[in-house]
Amino acid sequence: MQAIIRASTLPMSIIIVGVGNADFTAMNELDADTIPLVFNGIQAQRDIVQFVPFRNFQRLHNVSTAKAYLAKEVLAEIPDQLVGYMKSRNIKPKQLQAQRSTNTSSMLPPPPYSER
Repeated sequence: MQAIIRASTLPMSIIIVGVGNADFTAMNELDADTIPLVFNGIQAQRDIVQFVPFRNFQRLHNVSTAKAYLAKEVLAEIPDQLVGYMKSRNIKPKQLQAQRSTNTSSMLPPPPYSER
């Protein structure tokens, strides 16, 4: 807990995937979605942990669908965590130059996704 609270000031996120049928109560506490993480009276500056129990997706019979839902759930909080960090440091996005927004030939599409 102490390490996560210290890390809450840094530009990072922690993703935890619970595997098996264990009691994940402690992991849910680290996730801090409803109650802020506090240790020795020090509160995390922001929520940086996303916990997802893998067993939630094992019941899906279609493996591709299960992978997609797991990926969606695992990455769900990352955008808000990034924005939270940027706001905490008063970092504002840079505005694109006018010529860059009208000249799309210099912008490359993202690489295709491939399963391994």
